[in-house]
Amino acid sequence: MSETAILRTPLHRLHVELGARMGPFAGYDMPIQYQTGILAEHLHARVDAGLFDVSHMGQADLVGPDHATAARALERLCPADILALAPGRQRYAQLLNPEGGVVDDFMVTRPPGADGRLRLVVNAARKTIDFALIESSLPSEIRLVRFDEAALIALQGPFAARVLKRFAPDAEVEAMAFMSAKPIRLAGVDTLTSRSGYTGEDGFEISLPAREAEALARRLLDESEVAPIGLGARDTLRLEAGLCLYGHELDETIDPIEAGLAWSIQKRRRSEGGFPGAPRILAALADGPARRRVGLRPEGRALARDGAEIVDAAGATVGRVTSGGFGPSVGAPIAMGYVKSAFAAPGTPLFLMSRGKPLAARVVPLPFHPHAYRRG
Repeated sequence: MSETAILRTPLHRLHVELGARMGPFAGYDMPIQYQTGILAEHLHARVDAGLFDVSHMGQADLVGPDHATAARALERLCPADILALAPGRQRYAQLLNPEGGVVDDFMVTRPPGADGRLRLVVNAARKTIDFALIESSLPSEIRLVRFDEAALIALQGPFAARVLKRFAPDAEVEAMAFMSAKPIRLAGVDTLTSRSGYTGEDGFEISLPAREAEALARRLLDESEVAPIGLGARDTLRLEAGLCLYGHELDETIDPIEAGLAWSIQKRRRSEGGFPGAPRILAALADGPARRRVGLRPEGRALARDGAEIVDAAGATVGRVTSGGFGPSVGAPIAMGYVKSAFAAPGTPLFLMSRGKPLAARVVPLPFHPHAYRRG
């Protein structure tokens, strides 16, 4: 793709029709916000149901002769236990470089009834890098099948399950647990639907053919609880939920342990190793990392911006802000960043440099807003 080329998702026409303010993101023309604005969209997703277009994400299947072969191929690139992933279950993981830095974070699903097939969803800005890395490491019996023409839409919020049930009354949508997935026929469309998302709310991500996406999105938006939500509110929702964003909380210099993602590395992988950067990551698990991702609450109403230095009372730099802004559900400024581990305890007073001036803040536990996942 040239520097001037820009791509469109299958829902582009619908976004324009709905009056979205469009803007470039990861090579795509994406809806940043709709006419109601980011604040209203954010709050709607917290109390009703919001519809998000995430079709810019990369989707692909790893296909092998059986689950064990496909799983072990993927485990050579990530520290998660893919072998133990049960049919119909989903897992969050990271692709790693040889030093243990995060090339990307991604979701992997083992679709039920499809032995030897693993569905991957990777970040839009990294999918070319990710897929090249994966393909270069695959044994001859495994192939990567990209779905460049597929769509992905997310329905997020406390009323998401109730809405989705209307379109699949026999699919037991409401009984699905968080991080489960299965084929569901929604309003006559065959989909792979997972109970997951990146807002901290209950919800679903729906993978479907591009040609069917606009019609299904329109039908969902016809429901009284559902409103379209842009990337602006998607970012404030994930920030309140304390979730990492690649290029902010994650990059190739940051390992999963300092990012607070040790929970995503299961027991077998900790004992066996065998993934990129294992010495660094296993040492950080044993001894603790030198820096940690933390939540930060600035005092007053001033906002801490990405990249701001974090300093201690003596003015010494101890870290930097990776994401910052106003939390609509919190009703106050919030931020995440990395600090030296000695400064990572909740309650630690720190200062965030804003336009050359120190802004008083303190370390707080994550998330800022409670998660509402359906644990099942």
